[in-house]
Amino acid sequence: MDFYKNLEKGAVVVAHFGTTHEDTREKTIDIINEKVKKEFQKLDFYQVYTSRIINRILAKRGIKNLNTTEVLEKLLEDGYKHVIVQPTYIINGTEMEALKREVEMFSDKFEDIRVGSPLLTSVEDYFHLLELLEEEIGVLEENEGTVMIGHGTDHPAHSTYSMLDYVARDLEKSIYIGTVDGYPGIDKVVKELKKDGKEKVTLMPLMFVAGDHAKNDIAEDWKEALEDNGFEVSLNLKGLGEIERIQNIFIEKARELENTRPEDILVKKAEYAKGRKASH
Repeated sequence: MDFYKNLEKGAVVVAHFGTTHEDTREKTIDIINEKVKKEFQKLDFYQVYTSRIINRILAKRGIKNLNTTEVLEKLLEDGYKHVIVQPTYIINGTEMEALKREVEMFSDKFEDIRVGSPLLTSVEDYFHLLELLEEEIGVLEENEGTVMIGHGTDHPAHSTYSMLDYVARDLEKSIYIGTVDGYPGIDKVVKELKKDGKEKVTLMPLMFVAGDHAKNDIAEDWKEALEDNGFEVSLNLKGLGEIERIQNIFIEKARELENTRPEDILVKKAEYAKGRKASH
């Protein structure tokens, strides 16, 4: 179904977890926001930060960021009928579930509202990401490896990290996946690096922005732990959101919403119920 058919007043909302670090925000969030504005010129642009903690910290600095409910309420008040919501999340975890729940509360209030998917959703997404990361990292010597470190979560979607690592091992890439919280942790990564004969390691964040976790957990804790295990360690604290081709993946995921209706696109509750009734 064409999103622009019978378009009256439309908006595109980019949902970021958010950051309190201006340096990484300028390289990631600000860049992709401008790209979305250029790619979706028929739609008015809005952004939300979905982290309550980050929004509270920024509020104390005098910076107001609307959350998802607030921006959707504003769009309703301003007469918008058609809305695309595209997250810049890495996994389908707690934040994604919360985003969908909030949007669903408004699903019978807009003519058409659609939600895009995080970076790692389909099986193909894993292979594509590793391909892009390998190109970003460049050619490595036999004794060199790159460790990508994600946030980690207590949500079942934490298994995303293990699957990405599994695909990397299956493709025999010199890319290893770890998490700040949970499995695979430092011990697992050290074991794999030693098994593969790696001596020099570069640490990179598997995160959209390189904020607190990158500057503290990765640059300090992980670096120190790997050095204690005999590795020569360097840092590349570039958030995934700084990589142009990864920015473009999120743009493409939003583009897919214009002409298709995958299962994770929310439609009006009345239409959904009507469709279910007709199918029985």
